[in-house]
Amino acid sequence: MGCFTFVKVVMVVFNLLICLAGMCLAAAGIWMTVDGDSFMKVLPPFTDDFQSHVSVGIFSITIGAVMTLLGLLGCCGAQKESKSLLIMFFSIILIICIAETAAAIVALVYSSYTQNILRAWATSGLKEQYGKDKILTDLWNSTMTTLQCCGFSNYTDFSGSYYYKQNGALYPPTCCAGPELYPCDDHNADFIGVVGCFKQIVQIIQRNLNILGGIAAGVTAIEVAAMAVSMYLYCNLGKKIHLKV
Repeated sequence: MGCFTFVKVVMVVFNLLICLAGMCLAAAGIWMTVDGDSFMKVLPPFTDDFQSHVSVGIFSITIGAVMTLLGLLGCCGAQKESKSLLIMFFSIILIICIAETAAAIVALVYSSYTQNILRAWATSGLKEQYGKDKILTDLWNSTMTTLQCCGFSNYTDFSGSYYYKQNGALYPPTCCAGPELYPCDDHNADFIGVVGCFKQIVQIIQRNLNILGGIAAGVTAIEVAAMAVSMYLYCNLGKKIHLKV
């Protein structure tokens, strides 16, 4: 088996796996969107907290469709030895790489600006919708209980909020870390000083930075390898056609 044939087989098998994975992800997304209740029974630990399965389903369908399209392009391009399909596959992967790099740079450069946007969005939701909107309330309760935090910045995010007014100037129980013992009012919330969820999330990210960096490096390596293989096949197809002539 020559080098060209070996690379071609690797390209076909690799993209076939991507295509199958994309189809499975899309199928799971369709299941979540159409019949989310039965899907959630498969994951009992998350059944109560995972309320936004419709949006997650749509996201899964989108990612699955993109993976399936890429897998088909790469697989058919290699199998049929089509230069047009191979260059299309290469171009899409390149665009994805550029978009990921741009997003990473923007996130680093404008991290403080992004934090301000997130704070404005989260604070507005906590003040106006927490305690009123069940999905948002359950999501925040799950987050605050799991991370042992309160609000986005701290308990003051709830000051003057809908929940604060409806509950006699009290804060959510997690803002006092021991709500069964004390009324979670301004004094106790300030005394206990439970940190905001944003700080907790940042700490978790910092603790797992090596893992996240490894995942990012692995994804980038796969994308670069896919581009290199597709370009190798693209360039050598011209030589192969020339030799036949």
